[in-house]
Amino acid sequence: MELSELIERSKQYGMWAHVATVSESGRPYVTPVHPCWDGDRLVAMVGTDSTKARNVAANPNVSVHWQVGESTNFDSFIVWGDAVVRDDIDTKRRLWEGVFDYDLGEFAPGGPDDSPTTGFLEITPTKILWLGQFGMAGRETWTARSGG
Repeated sequence: MELSELIERSKQYGMWAHVATVSESGRPYVTPVHPCWDGDRLVAMVGTDSTKARNVAANPNVSVHWQVGESTNFDSFIVWGDAVVRDDIDTKRRLWEGVFDYDLGEFAPGGPDDSPTTGFLEITPTKILWLGQFGMAGRETWTARSGG
């Protein structure tokens, strides 16, 4: 399966997912995020002083899992990748409009130019897994190495 097909499929699972990061001490940390795709990168607004941001600075390996439930036919959609927190003004301005399906100003009223503790978690996927009904209805895997 092509990356573009999996990106489109992910959009049917709603706006909420959980990102797993790993602390410098090796402890896992899972928290909800509202990710959106920016081309072939997954992005989510984060606080630059948040545990997520500190963990990514220590270890860029992350995993994002969309919520599983009756409304999603009990499908699983998981993205593994390498993450970085971007907080430069050019990135903030570029992502502020047209990428997210909510008003970022509700969380950072200063906008891209006056929200110094706001950044974006940017994830470059290395592997994507879709499991239909926990795998009983099918499985699709994409890896960066194979391209599909």
